[in-house]
Amino acid sequence: MRHSQLKAFHHVALLGGFSRAAEALFLTQPAISEQVKKLEQEHDTLLFHRERKRVRLTEEGAQLFLFTKQYFEIEQKIEDYMSSTSAAIDGELRIIADSAHHITHFLGDFRTRYPNISVTLRTGNTEEILEDLRAYNAEIGIVGSLTPGADMTALNLGTTKITAFAACGSLLAARPALSLQDLADLPLIFREQGSKTRQKLEERAKQKGVTLTPAIVAEGREAVREVVASGAGIGFVSQAEYGHDDRLTQITLVDADIEMSETLVHLAQRSDVKVIRAFMEFARKAQDEKSAGD
Repeated sequence: MRHSQLKAFHHVALLGGFSRAAEALFLTQPAISEQVKKLEQEHDTLLFHRERKRVRLTEEGAQLFLFTKQYFEIEQKIEDYMSSTSAAIDGELRIIADSAHHITHFLGDFRTRYPNISVTLRTGNTEEILEDLRAYNAEIGIVGSLTPGADMTALNLGTTKITAFAACGSLLAARPALSLQDLADLPLIFREQGSKTRQKLEERAKQKGVTLTPAIVAEGREAVREVVASGAGIGFVSQAEYGHDDRLTQITLVDADIEMSETLVHLAQRSDVKVIRAFMEFARKAQDEKSAGD
């Protein structure tokens, strides 16, 4: 097994095709195909399903891809270590959050401090976030849990209560407060399974002998907000993430004193990755300053 074979395989898996991998590595497509073919032949293992111009990882290929992500990250760490310590930090930082609200107050300042770090931000629920961190598909996660797992390093961003909300002017909005029993008879707009907000609300209702059944399940917090704004039902979110929307009004949950925690996390074994270390140090400082000002 050669380094060049692993590198060819990794880039095909990463970029989703042989031609894209060839462009990234400044090689010809036949050269990339030959490297991957040799890797498969030498180990009698099919790594890709080849479907016309598309490729799809086999089960064995997906497992190898996880290993090559770690392998080439170690290679990058070695390069970072051997480079000058005074060199500017650069690279890509992928953040996946159940809500970006908790870092927006310092994300701009972070980019000012580290202009050579490219930041991408996308959303997901807690379950998806932890899976992506463990699969090396993101560097930083923001999850609704104080105990994301022993393999994670965590920074507590604080807790807020869950609130309900409905469209302004709707019959639902005319009710300033609701109990969990009231909710059982109303059209509820829930996020997908894996959402901590949904999980905590359902668990508290079950403790009180109430079954909550969603009328509509929407993928993601913004989708829930839009469905609720249309007048279709009642949604739920932590107070810190409610924000401001003239189309919506809050409704107090009188017997559901549920607090949502938000935690900044990354895979503990990746603590030495420069972009992760820089972001976590910056986040801790920003959080300390925020706490001092409260």
